[in-house]
Amino acid sequence: MADEREENGMTEGLSELDRELRDVARRVERRIDPGATAMVVAVAVLVLIAAFLLPWIGDERGWDLLVGEGAGYGILPRLFTFAALIFGVAASGVALATRIWALAWVCAAGCGISTITGVWAVWSRQISVPQGGLGPEFGLVLALVAIVVLAATWARIALRR
Repeated sequence: MADEREENGMTEGLSELDRELRDVARRVERRIDPGATAMVVAVAVLVLIAAFLLPWIGDERGWDLLVGEGAGYGILPRLFTFAALIFGVAASGVALATRIWALAWVCAAGCGISTITGVWAVWSRQISVPQGGLGPEFGLVLALVAIVVLAATWARIALRR
């Protein structure tokens, strides 16, 4: 009788250990390890933040477009500022801090969409501006390059698993 109780106790202990190990495995599977590419993401985010402080269209900085001061320049540059801020800065920061695999995918997809809106923003400023008008400035192009780097890096991190 004592042997049966001892055996049942061991079985319960082993099944509890098995449950704990499965829980740990599930948590590990949901995580990413960006390794050295985390530095690439961090630098690209810093470049993107710096690009918001540079001129995007004429004298209007990216930050000005974000807060609505440069409303006369069309919807595409403003849409790009929001997408770049949300996916390039905020989501990338959260994904690096939490290292959650699903957030890496969100960043890859969001930065990919931001790349498309950024290309449209640059293109719209080039074709809709009369000769000698206000085309895309250095800050807008730098922000687009940073978003392209982020999209490629997040896709690489997300696909690594």
